[in-house]
Amino acid sequence: MGGAARRIGIQRLHLEEDVGKLIHEGSLETAQSSQVDFNRAGVPLMEIVSKPDIRTSEEAGAYLRGLRAIVVYLGVCDGNMEEGSMRCDANISLKRAGATPLGTKVEVKNMNSFRNVQHALEYEIKRQGRALDAGERIVQETRLWDPDKGQTVSMRSKEFAHDYRYFPEPDLLPVHVSAAWREQVGASLPELPAAKQARFVSAFGVTPYDAEVLTNTQALADYFEAMVKAGAHGKAAANWMQTELLRRLNDSNKEIEASPVSAASLAELVILVDTAKITGTVGKKVFAAMFESGRSASEIVAAEGLSAQVSDAAIEQAAREVIAKNADNVAKFKAGNEGVFNFFKGQMMKATKGQANPQAVNDILRRLLS
Repeated sequence: MGGAARRIGIQRLHLEEDVGKLIHEGSLETAQSSQVDFNRAGVPLMEIVSKPDIRTSEEAGAYLRGLRAIVVYLGVCDGNMEEGSMRCDANISLKRAGATPLGTKVEVKNMNSFRNVQHALEYEIKRQGRALDAGERIVQETRLWDPDKGQTVSMRSKEFAHDYRYFPEPDLLPVHVSAAWREQVGASLPELPAAKQARFVSAFGVTPYDAEVLTNTQALADYFEAMVKAGAHGKAAANWMQTELLRRLNDSNKEIEASPVSAASLAELVILVDTAKITGTVGKKVFAAMFESGRSASEIVAAEGLSAQVSDAAIEQAAREVIAKNADNVAKFKAGNEGVFNFFKGQMMKATKGQANPQAVNDILRRLLS
């Protein structure tokens, strides 16, 4: 957390066969009847049991997101918790400060999002903490998370191994995993999210936060790398993807795979802005048109005559007119109110319809105002 790496051990990983799930009419406590859904019967289910190395709800959320990213990259599942493709049961046990053994375990179920996992853990930690402070004994049990009430409720208390009637499967033979086989499988794996994030930071100059967003899915990472391959600078590509592309995709309820703007097309737009062929303000307008029409940046810029930036002489003329119309703000600026300068810049971009070079606007305004 906070940028520090944490290693979470894996106690056990095994395959099961999914059977079904119960569907209640309303909440578990008030339901008059329950139905059993067997639609997932026979679907392979991989259960991962982590060691008690997680210390906070935030760490639990980060661990689950990291685990989800790995299984999605490997093509194991789509990682959709709300649809049941990925599920989480969390065990919480508190101990007194300085004590060695962990306290009594309580399991929490019915959490269908990372946010719900964190909220359920936070609630349960506080509940157990209050009970221990009051001298009460924590009972080993399974509890359900109620997201509407924001609390956990008791479900059942038998939670020892023999309660589940576990027994070995007699028809399964031992499988020998050789070192050569492990190496072969390891070599066939794709680049995993953590390694890809580190490479994006070192190779493309993006921030760790950018890298985490861009590697959220393989499709996002591929789009970013395609932009860089097409000539866009890494940091600029990351910025445009996060501030413009992902926002519009989210508003349109589309995934990156369905983007009407290809990676090569967005790279072309980024290059036009970075080489000062058009301003950033114009670039955003062009991108909006690209997203709606599917046309390329060069087509839109040429059709609407957006490529030629305003000359320095025209910028100075517009600046003089803006200054002449705002004598009161000129006085405020000369009195030391630096914030007024942004007002002048805004008026200039409006007067030049966003086609003036921002640095030229900045330099000419400061010269005239001084």
